[in-house]
Amino acid sequence: MAKSIQNLGLYLTLVSQLDKLARHNRQGSFRTKERYYEAFKRFCAYLADEYHLQKLENISGKHLTSYALWMQESGKSASTIKTDLAAIRFFHDKMSRPKYQLPTNDELAVELERRCFGGVDRTWSNIEFNKMLGKALAEDRYDFILALYLGRYAGLRIHECFRIDTATAERALRENAITIKGKGGKVRIVPINEQIAVAMRKQLDRTPRGQKLLVPDDMHTDRAINLLQLFIMKHRDEVRDAGSDRPLTFHGLRHTYAAEKYRELTGSGRSALDAHFAVSRLLGHERADVSNIYLASLPKGERHGK
Repeated sequence: MAKSIQNLGLYLTLVSQLDKLARHNRQGSFRTKERYYEAFKRFCAYLADEYHLQKLENISGKHLTSYALWMQESGKSASTIKTDLAAIRFFHDKMSRPKYQLPTNDELAVELERRCFGGVDRTWSNIEFNKMLGKALAEDRYDFILALYLGRYAGLRIHECFRIDTATAERALRENAITIKGKGGKVRIVPINEQIAVAMRKQLDRTPRGQKLLVPDDMHTDRAINLLQLFIMKHRDEVRDAGSDRPLTFHGLRHTYAAEKYRELTGSGRSALDAHFAVSRLLGHERADVSNIYLASLPKGERHGK
């Protein structure tokens, strides 16, 4: 995994359980066995750090959903994500007494992109974004409007949007910046614009104090996320620019934010390198190779600070 393992003891406990499953496996070629084993080891590290899980038999759909989102946000390719999910299901099927049945990719509360290779421009045009806002407005989905604004103008990950509670929103309105606790507990502060502020005030008026801003009290967070993704999938062909084959996903709004912020910083006199790392911090990343993925819409020399 990209980050160091924080809960090494739990990780080793989970790997020990994985080793028992792997010893009894006779399926697949040597290369496939090795690939699946390494993929599941990475999943073990994630489970240990993010969920403090002690038994692999307790893996559920929420763990799979969260991990798929984490891989997307880390810039993993669609091919890698789907292969890793296949590896997880493979070993889960080998367990004698699993507590839960894992969802298929179609049932997963994450929109998995088609397999593709190389850097892909995932940005939205302003016309596409405004059309999608119009679709949300037509259905009185002011929660979706706020989420779309947060992705487009603050670069938030989809699950970060759905973690925001009333206290976080009130603080953001006071400070004109939202404090987000991202992956690995990393905290970042991102400025918010007037569109976000207006939509946030409206959503606060509809949300009982102490609750999450975008998740109804009777709904699981994963389900609320999935509803937004399904909404985007339903309307994206209709709002997509003529002649465009760019994939319109919520994650693409982060790409749009990154590219626009980068141009804004370099246009105001910042060096390409300084702008690159400033965008990296706003996205909650510190690695250049990950940040470059978000700048795929820019000319190659420009995004590498050349």
